[in-house]
Amino acid sequence: MKYSHIIIEKKEFELLKNLISTESYYKDKAYKSSLNKLKKELEDVKIVDNNQMPEDVIRINSLVTIQSPWNVTRTYQIVVPEQSDIRNNKISVVAPMGLALIGYAQGDEVEWEFPMGTKTIQILEVEQTGKKLKLEEL
Repeated sequence: MKYSHIIIEKKEFELLKNLISTESYYKDKAYKSSLNKLKKELEDVKIVDNNQMPEDVIRINSLVTIQSPWNVTRTYQIVVPEQSDIRNNKISVVAPMGLALIGYAQGDEVEWEFPMGTKTIQILEVEQTGKKLKLEEL
């Protein structure tokens, strides 16, 4: 891990806490597992103001280039659930892949439980789109 902790911006941290509180409503095993892992990881995160966020940390609206466990390189944008569109490579922050990546940095490797089991994702590049999360998007 590039930084000693996962780094989350304050507003995004609140959004993630709210999403975790809905965990009991979901029946999908991989999704529940992702939410539970995120819940544990959020116990030991560094929460920072927007102006303190490192540019290479994945957050909502980041463009993320990853290498999958299947040696496929793809770029995705992590978005709020309403903007999710897998055909346009926009992954919801609450999808297992989005949950796996949020708060990690360029160069990190992340192990996460996916529907096909635990896999390692390599984060090759992180780019900020410039679009900041608005309060009304929470």
